[in-house]
Amino acid sequence: MLFNYFYKFILKPLFFQIDPEEVHERMTSFGVLLGKSSLTRSLTRQFFQYKHPALHLNVAGLSFENPLGLAAGFDKNARLYSILPEVGFGFAELGSITGEVCFGNPKPRVFRIPQEKSLLINYGLCNDGSEVIVKRLKNVTFPFPVGISIAKTNNSSLNFKESIMDYRKAYRNLHSFGAYTTINVSCPNTLDGQTFGHPENLKPLLDFLSKEKHSKPIFLKIKPDFLPVQMKEIISIVDTYPWITGYIISNLTLHREGLITGKETLDALSLKGGLSGLPVQKRSNDLIKLTHKHTDKIIIGCGGIFNGQDAYDKFLYGASLLQLITGMIYEGPGVISTINKELVMLLEKNGFKNLQELVDSVAQH
Repeated sequence: MLFNYFYKFILKPLFFQIDPEEVHERMTSFGVLLGKSSLTRSLTRQFFQYKHPALHLNVAGLSFENPLGLAAGFDKNARLYSILPEVGFGFAELGSITGEVCFGNPKPRVFRIPQEKSLLINYGLCNDGSEVIVKRLKNVTFPFPVGISIAKTNNSSLNFKESIMDYRKAYRNLHSFGAYTTINVSCPNTLDGQTFGHPENLKPLLDFLSKEKHSKPIFLKIKPDFLPVQMKEIISIVDTYPWITGYIISNLTLHREGLITGKETLDALSLKGGLSGLPVQKRSNDLIKLTHKHTDKIIIGCGGIFNGQDAYDKFLYGASLLQLITGMIYEGPGVISTINKELVMLLEKNGFKNLQELVDSVAQH
């Protein structure tokens, strides 16, 4: 695709000379502008969108034109829903959105690690808060399936009970919006380091949220760094809550060892923050495989998807849908249609009529 070359050789070298958060803010504003007009949406569609009937999927009672979704963390304030389907995504997850407004961690808080095809991210859940975003979405009709990710406000003064109440506020405000809700229990960048992904914290949170209405699919977003014994404990807990549809595997990794880039170099950029992209790939895949083996709940695979084979592998390991961000930043927005085209070719090569057949086949094993 012509735009892919234009991005790789013209835009990307320019963007990578600018602070990554500034680039993100500019591109978000540009995306909002493109989404406002039917003309600009149509032009975007002509440049990027790729459709093929073999990519259609039904997952958790929802219909998807293709399996590639935008992961939470990119459209933190729910502003890009109009343009994302035109870029080629089959769905998107907005947020994470917290109970209260959250300004995030001090800047700089995003760093590119090109040799790892990764970002070191320490945003700290900056977003406008659930009350503001509810007003923004009040009269919106989404053009494709949209998930809403909620998380705990990044405020170290909140005690354990107050943190759970904060989750409930975000849940109550936002669960009625979108096609599904994600409970993010794995953000590694909160000031207090408090995560609800660990069993001792997860169960009280889920017990509390069990009292709420569950009118649509609900997913848990977890970190990739669990040991098998830890993940099996989480699965045994989550399986006792029938209202939880499945998992998003995974969030950022905190592991900085075993990379081309030395830990000292990463620590010099920021002692805090998690890595996205390629460093997450194997950890995410291993956790998808383990989770698929021990539960029937649905898995959305996220982490280290840069091409069609990366995407196809996650389906083989047990994912039913996929999400990405970092691949788009390194390869450009054209990578979405490229991955979808490569998926169609891989399905044909491996004797599957469509993606649904592959997903159903893996689910039975």
